[in-house]
Amino acid sequence: MNYYFIPIILIGLIILISSFFIVKQQTAGIIERFGKFQSIRHSGPQFKIPLVDRIAGRLSLKIQQLDVIIETKTLDDVFVRLKVSVQYKVIRDKVYDAFYKLDYPHDQITSYVFDVVRAEVPKMKLDDVFVKKDDIALAVKAELNDAMLDYGFDIIKTLVTDIDPDPQVKEAMNRINASEREKIAAQFEGDAARILIVEKAKAEAESKRLQGQGIADQRREIARGLEESVDVLNRVGINSQEASALIVVTQHYDTLQAIGGETNSNLILLPNSPQAGSNMLNDMVASFTASNQIGEAMKDAKQNKKDNKD
Repeated sequence: MNYYFIPIILIGLIILISSFFIVKQQTAGIIERFGKFQSIRHSGPQFKIPLVDRIAGRLSLKIQQLDVIIETKTLDDVFVRLKVSVQYKVIRDKVYDAFYKLDYPHDQITSYVFDVVRAEVPKMKLDDVFVKKDDIALAVKAELNDAMLDYGFDIIKTLVTDIDPDPQVKEAMNRINASEREKIAAQFEGDAARILIVEKAKAEAESKRLQGQGIADQRREIARGLEESVDVLNRVGINSQEASALIVVTQHYDTLQAIGGETNSNLILLPNSPQAGSNMLNDMVASFTASNQIGEAMKDAKQNKKDNKD
């Protein structure tokens, strides 16, 4: 057996095996023949001519994301850092353009993002940047689509994922927000205090009304009781004047007894001499007598006036 053919056979097997290659799913392989583009191979087992064809490169057809951080100035002269996330993919039918027309697609996309953001953000105030971040993202997407479509890239979506103003500006914004919330809290506390005062005044007014009604009812019952007492005394031969005087004197001594029964009472009743009761009775009898006399005189005068007219 000739052993000289063994190395040749091994080399041939190696070359033959190297002619087969596999392209992964969602990947495109670019084949060149003697340095010239030959074909694009997609997922699955593939074959190339040994020593003639070579795999120039592979491109992923998956959606990829590029994060771009841009620092720019707003309309109110505030420096702010924005993070823009660009989601893109290679168009399946334009793998040739994506591979041969651009060496560094990430740099190209980054340049367009910088250009659009630095053209849009200086037109807005800082507060508007937060509110209109979707408008910024749409402007970036529109510009990138127009520019990158010719290079075989499709821009799926752009997102402004972070807006980071200068730390001093953020601190000032937080102070403004805190002051505004304190103002609102003070207004609510003032409203609550006002409602409490109004309700308290209403409660006091209602209490006074009910208290006055109670006093009126009490006096009405006292008057009814006095009337009944006078009627009882009249039935036993005591006239109204004497009955009234007797009731007043009785109430006077009842008051003294009630005051004496209270050990911690600070009430002082004047006059409070032993003769106070009899003096009060005499004064009342004299008052009732004088009152009756005045009443009789007025009645006689009125009757005489009427007789003279007739």
